[in-house]
Amino acid sequence: MAQANAASSPGPAAKPEAEPEPGQGPVRPQYTHRQILKILSGLMMAMLTSMLSTSVIATALPTIVGDLGGQDKLSWVASAALLTMTASTPLWGKLSDIAGRKLMFQTALLIFVVASIGAGMSQDIGQLIAFRAGQGLGAGGLAALAQVILADVVEPRQRGRYAGFMGAVFGVSTVAGPLLGGFIVDADVLGWRWCFYVCVPMAVVSFFVIQRVLRLPRVRRDTSVDVFGAITITGSAAMLMLLLSMGGTEFPWNSAWTYALGGVTAVLLLLAIVAERRARDPILPPRLFRNRMFVLTSFVSICVGMAMFGVMIYMPQYLQIVKGMSPTASGLMTLPLVLGMLVTSTGSGHIVTSTGRYKIFPVLGLGCVVVGMFLLSRLHTGSSSVLIGADLAVLGIGMGLTLQILILASQNAAAPGDLASTTSGVSFFRNLGGAVGVAAFGAILTNRVAAEIASGLRAAGIRAEPGGTELGAPDEIARLPQPVKDIVRDAFSGALETVFLVGIPVAVLGFVAVLAMKELPLRGSASRGKGPAAAPPVEDITARHL
Repeated sequence: MAQANAASSPGPAAKPEAEPEPGQGPVRPQYTHRQILKILSGLMMAMLTSMLSTSVIATALPTIVGDLGGQDKLSWVASAALLTMTASTPLWGKLSDIAGRKLMFQTALLIFVVASIGAGMSQDIGQLIAFRAGQGLGAGGLAALAQVILADVVEPRQRGRYAGFMGAVFGVSTVAGPLLGGFIVDADVLGWRWCFYVCVPMAVVSFFVIQRVLRLPRVRRDTSVDVFGAITITGSAAMLMLLLSMGGTEFPWNSAWTYALGGVTAVLLLLAIVAERRARDPILPPRLFRNRMFVLTSFVSICVGMAMFGVMIYMPQYLQIVKGMSPTASGLMTLPLVLGMLVTSTGSGHIVTSTGRYKIFPVLGLGCVVVGMFLLSRLHTGSSSVLIGADLAVLGIGMGLTLQILILASQNAAAPGDLASTTSGVSFFRNLGGAVGVAAFGAILTNRVAAEIASGLRAAGIRAEPGGTELGAPDEIARLPQPVKDIVRDAFSGALETVFLVGIPVAVLGFVAVLAMKELPLRGSASRGKGPAAAPPVEDITARHL
């Protein structure tokens, strides 16, 4: 490799994005397949690290709260990261246009590492929530910029086979997180603090891999930070997230707090629209919403996010409370979902690259999501492990066929200068849909469980406690007296049936929106990037890089 020689000589700067060929993206260095795989390894490690930080604490939360206190703030430990991740996603894309993809990606990694170490060292629940918010801020940058960098490196026609691996990372983290969290908590020599420390080594390795292998040309862009837009967009998303995560738990839905947060959200949203229409370089340019493909993929991403995060958060409730499984066993039960995502995500990516056709995959994928949500809604206390695994596999197949293809379709339809805004925008709406789904499904679950338990106790002739039934961790529920334990498990089973039933019309709306998508030809060649002979190594054609 000529990396040392390229770095030692100034060389000419790469051509700017101002003069691409008609219908093509910006002039970019041509990477070989081997170089792309090296870059992809760093991006995948970073994404795996950020996703694990969210899922690894699921099985550790009862232990964490028992050690630090603050049972009433338990939900915030989980939702703080989702709040900052969702709110910051559009901002990372714009900052990468100004300061460079590589610099901002590494900045997000550093923020994530520092916040993870801080979370592990937290001495009270307030500190932990604050550092979890910092983790979400870094994770938002990693999730958005990994897709943007891949789009910079690989043309749309070739991007499918590489994007499939990125989608598989999500599935792996879904099952690896709870399994790893359960192992760490159960290991006497580790303890719950290692749920946060365990993410640090991979993030550090990813930082140096990106530093070594990613060579992007320095492109000078005449752009600036849309400060007012950043404040109003992130502010409106944050207020909405606060309302959804706290409503019904911290305060009643019909309360002054609900109306105040809703009013502030609406005002900030209107100000964001005004800001983006007037800004010289908006974070979410209004022209994106005149792009039919962007609007449809964003809407579908909201629907998929609601279904996906809803199942991720509430399926362990069924496995651990209704079926009485341990955290580790419940993690193993999600393997069919992960395998379904892994196989279909990578397989569909390779088919897209070879054929140039992609619409059929999200159509089939959303159809599987609809079927999967229906099958999950039919589960009950007596459902077998084989049936549960089969139902989760159907859902995993649907997710694998959908997630990365939506990103690819939106990027392919975007103007070269809107690549970062488009990618971060679609990611933003997917995360927002997930937040809405978690909050809405949580409200349904809470209300239905309380009603089902009260009904079951009355039918059994058991007098309920005056203050209501306080439910603890799954192991505490398992120690309840036999009649009460059966009532509680039946209540959770019935409530989760309602939760998954609500997810069906959401998935159907996504399916209809996918049908309305118009398939556009993928830019690029089907044969480029397959070997060293496809293009000169990037080190030979660019010397000034970020």
